[in-house]
Amino acid sequence: MNASKYIYLDNNSTTPADPGVLNAMLPYFSDKFGNASSRSHRFGHEAEAAVEHARKQISKLINAKPSEIIFTSGATESVNLAFKGLIEANYKSGIKVITTGIEHTAVLDTCKSLEKAGVNVKYINADEYGIVNPSDISSEIDDSTILVSVMTANNEVGTIQPVAEIAEICRKRNVLFHTDAAQAVGKIPLDVKALGIDMMSFSAHKMYGPKGIGALYIADKKPKIRITEQINGGGHERGIRSGTLNVPAIVGFGKACEICGKNLFDEFSKQTVMRDIFINNLLMRIPHTYLNGHRSKRLPGNANISFGGLDSGVLMSAMKEIACSSGSACASATLQPSHVLKAMGKHDDIIRSSLRFGIGRFTMNEELNYAIEIIINTVNKLRNT
Repeated sequence: MNASKYIYLDNNSTTPADPGVLNAMLPYFSDKFGNASSRSHRFGHEAEAAVEHARKQISKLINAKPSEIIFTSGATESVNLAFKGLIEANYKSGIKVITTGIEHTAVLDTCKSLEKAGVNVKYINADEYGIVNPSDISSEIDDSTILVSVMTANNEVGTIQPVAEIAEICRKRNVLFHTDAAQAVGKIPLDVKALGIDMMSFSAHKMYGPKGIGALYIADKKPKIRITEQINGGGHERGIRSGTLNVPAIVGFGKACEICGKNLFDEFSKQTVMRDIFINNLLMRIPHTYLNGHRSKRLPGNANISFGGLDSGVLMSAMKEIACSSGSACASATLQPSHVLKAMGKHDDIIRSSLRFGIGRFTMNEELNYAIEIIINTVNKLRNT
């Protein structure tokens, strides 16, 4: 393999747009440029039809109704809309939200904002494998609890949570359940009805779609989930999220979901095999390496590994031909230790030496084998200097 080859192993951060997604989007930048809210002429009708088709493609992937999909700029906005919109619409003194210490910063920072506004937020920690115990959630629910939010799969260590069990606890206690599924949609089977999910946030760019577009799933149930609009100005998206719709991105989002739906099981199997080969090689061939997260209850393409005695930043700098990360891309700018590994009770050495590798749709076996050798050689070289 060409030694100058640059290998992308950061698919948990973002994914390249699938060629089919790009091809679907292109006409909506020029030939089909209408505003989906312009209902007085053909250009608007054409754009509106494209949006509604995408809404159907997205809803099919997660077994929702098209009317239950609200378009946003991404999962971060979806989280903010779900949390703040729900609290504003249902506020009362002493209101409580339950979440976990391993959530994405979109959830954690939103909760900090709510705490400043007087909302009581309880944070549940995960075990050493990054799994949240449903009984810990159950024991915290009381009459003041309005919302429980637990991510479907962790963005750093890839651990998949017992979402169905937690959702069932919430249903029995008459509490709404939200999940951040940005890392999970399109990678593992997700049926919002079977799982009992009330609200779910997700983004297109984690599943080979464009950046800057996401969705909030809001279940159509009785009593109706009341959400107060957080962006005002036109009453778009059933009065829940105003703003001119990004038609090309929405079309790309829909196409990405369609492609993921067709290939989900094949890709899951392929990436799981590649992931396990990658993990096993590093753990067996490099002393003092540790896998973070659950061995099998994890995303098919995620491998979070600590290289004992090394600093992750130094290790990444020494192998520039490999694109990986030391944690969440959204949190990396803060240069803070991983809050996820900290909440899992990991020691500082494990936290400082951890790297996240993300295998994706376009990762080739040849690339992965090459990356394994680079990592092994680089770790040995750094440890011997």
